[in-house]
Amino acid sequence: MSIKIQIRPMGAYQTNCFIVTINNKDLIIDPGVDAFTWIKENAKNPVAILNTHGHFDHVWSNDEVKKHFNIPIYCPMNDVFMLEDDPFSQGTPKSQADFLIKPDETINLLDTDITFHHFPGHTPGCSAISIQEHLFAGDFIFKGSIGRVDFPYSVPQDMKNSLNKVLKWKDDFKIYPGHGDTTTLNDERVSLKAWINYI
Repeated sequence: MSIKIQIRPMGAYQTNCFIVTINNKDLIIDPGVDAFTWIKENAKNPVAILNTHGHFDHVWSNDEVKKHFNIPIYCPMNDVFMLEDDPFSQGTPKSQADFLIKPDETINLLDTDITFHHFPGHTPGCSAISIQEHLFAGDFIFKGSIGRVDFPYSVPQDMKNSLNKVLKWKDDFKIYPGHGDTTTLNDERVSLKAWINYI
């Protein structure tokens, strides 16, 4: 199985949008602000949109991409309200999730198991999406940092629990954060342990 990953930072917050191509079909992860044109030019055969969480800078282009390609949206169930209600009053275009993903649910797309690992704290439904050894971490883990927990709907204790949960993982993953550069889980272990005590 061949996997190709394209990355482009989008909008004022430079939110990473991903096109993950598996056997010539594309999964769109976190289509943020002004992502549509780039997706249209670089995704040849999109089949689904995957949201790591519901913050506006990760879902802004959901509806535009969904309608143009006639493809479904998969979103963590605890963050679906953000797609529909624009809770931060950013003028986010509303979108409708077609599949509400349960915590830690595994789905199968393109004959590939895709798991939405539930790591709440930054948002109630915040998830890191694993596709083989690749982990699309949204705003859970960054290179040298973690997602903020001072937003509405953020819960610091949930983030501590999530960090403890991921530190129990034995396998390494290549991490593709929602902002900034790629890293690996093994490279972040020391930093993540320090963040638990800092929150």
